[in-house]
Amino acid sequence: MHRPYITMACVVHCQGKFLFVKEFEYGKMTLNQPAGHLEQNETILAGAIRELREETGIDATPIKLIKIYQWHAPRSQKDYLRFVFAVELAEQLPIHPRDPDIEGGLWLTPAEFQHYIQQEGQAERNPLVSQALQDYLNGESVSLDVLKVFE
Repeated sequence: MHRPYITMACVVHCQGKFLFVKEFEYGKMTLNQPAGHLEQNETILAGAIRELREETGIDATPIKLIKIYQWHAPRSQKDYLRFVFAVELAEQLPIHPRDPDIEGGLWLTPAEFQHYIQQEGQAERNPLVSQALQDYLNGESVSLDVLKVFE
């Protein structure tokens, strides 16, 4: 049986800017939303909150689910299901990563993000980063009530 990787990510918005984390991938400094893999005995929402805290030091709860993306990563040949959540903050908080793979974070407008990823030696982590940002900007989302946990 095939089992895709389950990941969660948070599009974090504050006053027209979005939070991105910096990490090296395939020899480039990449930007990603705070994101990571679902751990055993963890709900999808709890995993998103944990990853946000580990990668940025920010404790916040998502307010809605933007989308669920299915993606086949061509380099690794792995399949992913990525649950992307929206987080709204009243102020831009400093970034204090607890995850050693995270180099830091940046608060960027969508235009600044596009400029960053087009520079030599820099990129987005994967195409889902831009797509999730665009879907957020287009107002695409559903209530967190679509997520049901059975125990």
